[in-house]
Amino acid sequence: MNNTYQQHFKNTLADLKEQGLYNSNIRSLGSPQGAWLQIEGKKVLNMCSNNYLGLANDERIRDAAKEAIDSYGVGPGAVRSIAGTMDLHGQLEALIAKFKNAEAVITLQSGFQANTTVIPLLAGKNDTIISDELNHASIIDGVRLSGCKNKKIYKHSDMADLERCLKEERPGRTLIITDGVFSMDGDVANLPGIVELAEKYNAAVMVDDAHGEGVLGKGGRGIVDHFNLHGRVDVEVGTFSKAIGTVGGCVAGSKELIDYIKQRGRPFLFSSATTPPDVAATIKSFEILMESDELVNRLWSNGDYFKQKMQELGFDTGHSHTPITPVMIGAASEASKMSKELFEEGIFATSIGFPTVAKGKARIRVMISAAHTKEDLDFAVDKFALVGRKMGLIK
Repeated sequence: MNNTYQQHFKNTLADLKEQGLYNSNIRSLGSPQGAWLQIEGKKVLNMCSNNYLGLANDERIRDAAKEAIDSYGVGPGAVRSIAGTMDLHGQLEALIAKFKNAEAVITLQSGFQANTTVIPLLAGKNDTIISDELNHASIIDGVRLSGCKNKKIYKHSDMADLERCLKEERPGRTLIITDGVFSMDGDVANLPGIVELAEKYNAAVMVDDAHGEGVLGKGGRGIVDHFNLHGRVDVEVGTFSKAIGTVGGCVAGSKELIDYIKQRGRPFLFSSATTPPDVAATIKSFEILMESDELVNRLWSNGDYFKQKMQELGFDTGHSHTPITPVMIGAASEASKMSKELFEEGIFATSIGFPTVAKGKARIRVMISAAHTKEDLDFAVDKFALVGRKMGLIK
């Protein structure tokens, strides 16, 4: 590697360590995702995965993936537009459209790719994009890729500030983008307010429902269903790597939008299709969700129970409206220390600091799952209390 680059890397890494922002807590799992994990030979309670419904290691989903390998092989062999589209891809897209009550759906290789695929197609350099200040990095990158010159950022979930942006000069078409559930804080977007303003000022609305699918709405159908806004939200982006328990992403919307993505979406055209076992596993996961809302109900019950217990102890859990429970610490170094102390006590809960969250707002983000039992949650509460008192965070 060129010496100039090497020195740049060294200087940057040294700065990160000095600021307490160097991530030294990347752990290697030696077991499947679940309520409990084996990490570096240690059994720990999993409190930081996005496996909301506990489906990542569900036997039914594993069997579906195995059967797909026997029927279709392992790899897709090509991009979707040449020879990589298999029967399974169409089956999955039709199933998700039915699940979400959408006209049409296209699946992609990840939720990140879904955002970076669709945003550049919805807004070009002469259009306007208005984005919530706390939107996910994949949205930010999608906006950058669009080349849009007129980008506006509105204060988080602030409808008055959104309207201010809409009243300003807006060349070309206007696209409003928001997360559905903001994953670092667990709060839900004011989608009804956004839609009302979009209709008033002739703008389109796109929502990234990565942390809402499988969590919000009837049986986990997402934020649009949660607020009964079917037909009033132009674009829904989703991911399968959270509640669905697999990998991949999707875009739901009008038939014309989906056809347009098939013709012009660069990751669809130039990246190999999602593998057969992944697609089959995702089909089975959606089938499970459509059969029963038991897992979704259990997730919410677990989230409410844990949050209440943590608040009773005196922890600041922010303003989450979902099972996501941020335990606010403040300094990145303190959050990192707490994560390490919790691990020693048998709790796997990673710290999150800048740039994922703002400086001074580091936290332990606890991700509750339907896989957790009440005994698991009580164990976690006891250990948080032990470490919290040891560090002087609670009395």
